[in-house]
Amino acid sequence: MIHEKKQFEIMSPAGSWDTLNAAIQGGADSVYFGIEQLNMRARAANNFKINELPEIVRHCSEKGVKTYLTLNTILYDHDIPLMKRICDEAKKVGVTAVIACDLAGIQYAHSINLEVHISTQQNISNIEQVKFFAAYADVVVLARELTIKQIQYICDQVKKQNIRGPKGELVEIEIFVHGALCVAISGKCHMSLHTQNASANRGACVQNCRRAYKVVDEETGEELVLDNQYVMSPKDLCTVMFLDEILKTGVRVLKIEGRGKSPDYVYTVTKVYKEAAQAVMDKTFSKEKIASWMIELGTVYNRGFWEGGYYLGKKLGEWSNSSGSQATKEKICIGKSTNFFVKSNIAEFILESGELNVGEEVWITGPTTGILQTTVKELYVDGAKTDHAVKGDLVTFAVEKRVRRADKLFRVINK
Repeated sequence: MIHEKKQFEIMSPAGSWDTLNAAIQGGADSVYFGIEQLNMRARAANNFKINELPEIVRHCSEKGVKTYLTLNTILYDHDIPLMKRICDEAKKVGVTAVIACDLAGIQYAHSINLEVHISTQQNISNIEQVKFFAAYADVVVLARELTIKQIQYICDQVKKQNIRGPKGELVEIEIFVHGALCVAISGKCHMSLHTQNASANRGACVQNCRRAYKVVDEETGEELVLDNQYVMSPKDLCTVMFLDEILKTGVRVLKIEGRGKSPDYVYTVTKVYKEAAQAVMDKTFSKEKIASWMIELGTVYNRGFWEGGYYLGKKLGEWSNSSGSQATKEKICIGKSTNFFVKSNIAEFILESGELNVGEEVWITGPTTGILQTTVKELYVDGAKTDHAVKGDLVTFAVEKRVRRADKLFRVINK
């Protein structure tokens, strides 16, 4: 399928079929996902199998969504056969491009005429690097440690120096606009490897940096008081408040972090950034809309927001103050779908835990459904109307679109 060139591209994460469909529902122009273990979320996300590639490409192509396969880990010699097999299959089924880091992967994909995008793991921070990788890649993901001015210079120089990729078009610049940040430069960290023999650079990070630590004087045993125990866990990047400035630089691809995140996160963040980017194009971008978008982003998983990050020239000093999410909404899985009545748009669920009440917000997620956010207006238990249901009840209520058997039902609570 030939994809129409757009003014901007919202690229969303997909760690499962649930999140892939949630990304599409949120308005993603492209999705990125991992296959097997050769990607930077080998541990955190479910990931897909090679035999799922044809269906992923078919499904996304029908929706006009590009497919990017992450092949962005360090490769060892024993990984090369699998890397080649993945690239060969990606080429065969029509994956739009691979996002690669290791030169072995970059060179092989290029050799079989499979489009290559250079991963942020390469820490590309200047125009000379862009020029070098243009021999192999049509899109370059810049380091997250750059400022807006540095990004602007690189985008300007791509045009001025007429730097073109293998397709003959000007190299496109991509940056991360939202999501988790790593304390290490471009995610290159060895802490997990040293402590657990689990390499972060091969997708197996155990996220030691997200934990609380104490500083202890080894001679006296005295503990030093820290303002924040989470001294290596940055707040999440958030750029929606100055997305207009980002798009002015010439950056075209806006990438959202989160292949290990849930469908509600992927849907909400994708939707917000799609709306914001479109508002910039329509010249309707405003402080009022920014305030609304910030509230919406706060409802899903986050460690607090580092508003602007390095892009605005800030030093890395805004640390998370907890180990978990600071989302303003909490979702609790209370059951799963057992049936759906097509003519009446009624969904049936078995409550496996907790309770459910009329008027409450619920989220329903599944591999085909993606995510459905709705409110329980009327509730029935075994066919009898009620205001309250508990564990073990078979409940039914109306929904706006079809759900599937075994879809998960979440009760949403405002914190």
